[in-house]
Amino acid sequence: MLEEEFSKFVADYKPEEAEAMPALKTYFKALYHHSMFAHIIDEKEFADLATNPVFSNKDFKAVPSKYRTLIPEYIKTTFP
Repeated sequence: MLEEEFSKFVADYKPEEAEAMPALKTYFKALYHHSMFAHIIDEKEFADLATNPVFSNKDFKAVPSKYRTLIPEYIKTTFP
């Protein structure tokens, strides 16, 4: 189901950054599966990514900036 939702997201938003697709997918899945990570993103506590085992600062920087807020909002509306 999550794979299908990610495919729908890609179809709807058509990311042009092909090299960033693995990062987008990992970010999407991490937000869905890990509530603590989602909390870090929601609260903009980005310094906590330095010690986060699920998604690091390096991982976060690999996500194009416009998707850093777009994907969390999509997750919230799709999976309330």
